[in-house]
Amino acid sequence: MDIPRPDQARKRKIRRITYGIVALVLIAGVSYGLSRLQPAAPTVDSAVWTGTVKRGEMLRQMRGLGTLVPEEIRWIPAVTEGRVERILVRPGAVVAPDTVILELSNPELEREALDATLQLKAGDADYKNLGVQLESQLLNQRAAAAAIEAEFRQAKLQAEVDEQLFKEGLTSELNYRRSKLRAEELTTRNGLEQQRLAIAAEAVEAQLAAQRTRLDQLRALGDLRQRQLGALRVRPGMPGVLQLVPVEVGQRVAPGSNLARVANPARLKAEIRIAETQAKDAVIGQVAVVDTRNGTVPGRVMRIDPSVEQGTVLVDIALEGPLPQGARPDLSVDGTIEVERLTDVLYVERPVHGQPNSTVGLFKLIEGGREAVRVRVQLGRSSVNTIEVVGGLQVGDQVVLSDMSAWDAFDRVRLR
Repeated sequence: MDIPRPDQARKRKIRRITYGIVALVLIAGVSYGLSRLQPAAPTVDSAVWTGTVKRGEMLRQMRGLGTLVPEEIRWIPAVTEGRVERILVRPGAVVAPDTVILELSNPELEREALDATLQLKAGDADYKNLGVQLESQLLNQRAAAAAIEAEFRQAKLQAEVDEQLFKEGLTSELNYRRSKLRAEELTTRNGLEQQRLAIAAEAVEAQLAAQRTRLDQLRALGDLRQRQLGALRVRPGMPGVLQLVPVEVGQRVAPGSNLARVANPARLKAEIRIAETQAKDAVIGQVAVVDTRNGTVPGRVMRIDPSVEQGTVLVDIALEGPLPQGARPDLSVDGTIEVERLTDVLYVERPVHGQPNSTVGLFKLIEGGREAVRVRVQLGRSSVNTIEVVGGLQVGDQVVLSDMSAWDAFDRVRLR
């Protein structure tokens, strides 16, 4: 028969209480440990682009896209109104200064040119006729003056003779006074006639000068009409390549309308558009390199546009070397401008979202490159492909340069 043992029941009760306490302690410890664990780091499946922090010389550059354009471009305007009759040369052709590109017609201008020519001939005839008439009048005036001068000399001589005879008593005093009075009268008339002759000569010159002025006006008008008539045959006036003819046969053009554009392909420059944020460091004279995708050409900054267009600034680069084969106007090129050389600085390849003088979060590689943790990095001056590291990284640190915005909610990632 079973014999009740009170001590055994008490031991079993103590053992159960002990197991319960131990279980509660274990559960509390596990819960606390789990609460202290960090969430699992996500895995980056795609390949990432990484870079290593270095110390040394960093070349600051700015880069932009652009085109090659001729330094010498000439637009040929219409001198007068006209109608396009023929287009003799098409864009792409090599032209000389006197090559006729197109021909215009203007019947009214042709009539005006003919009228100007006839008026010039009539004016020239009038000038010659006036010259003959005035010369004849001047000769008559000279003849009259010569006659008066002859009478004056004769009267003067007679007065001298009568004076001598009067002194010798061989003639009367009345006769002497009459001769003397006659001589004085002719002296006055001779002086007046000489003055009249001088005035007549000046009048002849004045009338001829007025007629010459009118003749010069007619000649200038005739020359203008002839130049306008010659301008109906449009010529470039410089050697080069015809780039554009923006008119068609039969089209009427007004004075000043552009008829053609000619450029000198031997002298090209690069027009590069630089981002507004970088263009503030551009200075005239900076060294540059232009990549035509078939070779590079050294150059220098020659002009910086003061205005901003669509967030970019236009920079002109003068080319200082021979052009690669295939270089032509409107060719797309890349331009790189050297800003400055920084010595003994920390730098790294430029991250996707790395802006100069900013603080960004970058993932730094740890555990042999298997994981990466986010660190705050202070960036300084930037270049095309590199950027200065002011703080947050050391020499030799490797950081992820790719776009990691998809993992902005995580401070730690695993790299696969």
